Amino acid sequence: MPLNKPAAYGIYSQDVALREVISTLNQAGFGNEDICVMLSPTHPISTVVRDARILDPTRKTVLSAGMIGWLSDFGAVLIPTVGFFARSRAFFQAMMAAMDSPALCASSRTLVALGFPEFEAERFEDQLHRRGALIYVSCAEAARTNWAIQLLQRTGARETATLQTELMSEAAA
Repeated sequence: MPLNKPAAYGIYSQDVALREVISTLNQAGFGNEDICVMLSPTHPISTVVRDARILDPTRKTVLSAGMIGWLSDFGAVLIPTVGFFARSRAFFQAMMAAMDSPALCASSRTLVALGFPEFEAERFEDQLHRRGALIYVSCAEAARTNWAIQLLQRTGARETATLQTELMSEAAA
């Protein structure tokens, strides 16, 4: 079942400064718990997470620990073949809806559970396995999705759109 809130998303290239994107969203009133970050396994942040060895004293772990701490503040972070963090109950439930999928992290089933149409979910799954990032912003009301789209575009998203859940579509009918 998709999340029951409207949402906006933006697709970014691998070289965008995600901290700046998130900071812009935060300054505009979007909380970290309403943000889901999906990263390609080849994204530089994914590499830091994958290579983190917090219990290995011979490695420099300050960067890894800091990055993991930053990521754990979000509603959810999904990295195909690496793993996921989920702080938000709604995002966690959406991820669990795809639990029987062999590629839980950013699989098309997870994206469908977040409200993406099936054909778009498959397209994004392919993109997320190769490179880049997807930032998903859950909004309290539909009017906030337009503001989120503008912010995502301003911060360099190469593709943006809004998602309205089936429940909202039915309510409007």
